[in-house]
Amino acid sequence: MTASAPRARPTRTRHVVLWLTVAVYMITYMDRVAISAAVPSIQKEFGFSTVTIGWILAAFQLSYAMFQIPGGWLGDRFGPRRALSGVVVWWSIFTAATAFTWSAASMIVCRFLFGMGEAGAFPIATRSLSRWMLPSERGWAQGVTHAGSRLGGALTPVIAVALIAAFGWRGPFIIFALIGVVWAVVWFWYYRDSPAEHRFVNEPERELIAGALGRRSGPGRGSVPWKQILTAPQMWILAAMYACYGYSIGIYLSWFPKYLVDAHGFTLAKMGLYASLPLLAGVLGDIAGGWSSDLIVKRTGNLKMGRRIVAIVGFIVAGSMIMLAVNQTDPETGVAFFCLAVFGLELTVGVSWAVALDIGDEYAGSVSAVMNTAGNLGATVSAAATGYLVTLYGWSTAFGVLAGLAAVAAFLFLWIDASRRVYRGAEAVAAPA
Repeated sequence: MTASAPRARPTRTRHVVLWLTVAVYMITYMDRVAISAAVPSIQKEFGFSTVTIGWILAAFQLSYAMFQIPGGWLGDRFGPRRALSGVVVWWSIFTAATAFTWSAASMIVCRFLFGMGEAGAFPIATRSLSRWMLPSERGWAQGVTHAGSRLGGALTPVIAVALIAAFGWRGPFIIFALIGVVWAVVWFWYYRDSPAEHRFVNEPERELIAGALGRRSGPGRGSVPWKQILTAPQMWILAAMYACYGYSIGIYLSWFPKYLVDAHGFTLAKMGLYASLPLLAGVLGDIAGGWSSDLIVKRTGNLKMGRRIVAIVGFIVAGSMIMLAVNQTDPETGVAFFCLAVFGLELTVGVSWAVALDIGDEYAGSVSAVMNTAGNLGATVSAAATGYLVTLYGWSTAFGVLAGLAAVAAFLFLWIDASRRVYRGAEAVAAPA
């Protein structure tokens, strides 16, 4: 009897897919945060008031929120390969177009059209991972992808300030747009909508993925069960929680650089460095949140508690640290507490998006789109309302709102159960790790 040949080890094509997704998350935040670093220069050139800047920032957030569900539908209906390539090219065009705006109105229109494209990024990217990542890898995968977004956001003020110094405020928008187009070409060439379609996936990896997901890893696209998704109470609890998160992170992404200049008199160069620090802390929070959630799930087998504990702790840290940050007279100490606040806030992100995968499964793009719509409605309110709050009551009040929202979000997560799907037609209980 001849000995059987040793079984080949599974390839790791799914990890290449993951890191390509991390890259596009970085690009989304580079493109959206560039304008925050450019705000002082834009105000100097055009003479825009703080309230006008608020509406320019809100234009992106509004369209970004409005087109989350259509973006998620694109991914579920046509597949992430085509859909994500298309939306990246779309928003890259309007990233570059921002450099050619000439008034507040033209900038508002351009930012609105830019937001239409970026709206599809996270829902479609979530859908792109739903057929590739094992359930036991989902928390970590969502953590590392969102860490990529925060890393992009953290690096952007430093990079943008350097580019502004060299080429003027328009330079970053054109350069970042070119990066997006290059990524779209690479994604379309490499990615496939399922492991079964990918030539670099060997049979052991196909079997590993299909066995872990409990279904055939083929295309499987079909009609989205919107009625079941939109009538599920858990869907709206998840959405409300994420609206609280969205309002909070919106301030750090849109207003924090201006806060450092106005409240503490930072120079443009110093602002670029210190505005990056809380988002760098957020990178660590993203990774730690997803990793620790998956670890709890692996050790306990309890998906509900594994997601819930990490998110609640994160919101408690975020709310308590923000109150310490706004009451510091020393700006460097204040920034340190802001770093801890963003770290806590970002502990919740990988968990939230892992929940969208857990309860959405085949329709994770649509479920995550509903969640992210709520989050970005919160960010829209944050972008516009902060201009008024700062003008009328000052920065302490604007940031103080975040502590209350963190408490609300922590309470809402007590009612989120990641083990319960939001639609019928799949097993009622999501697969444990």
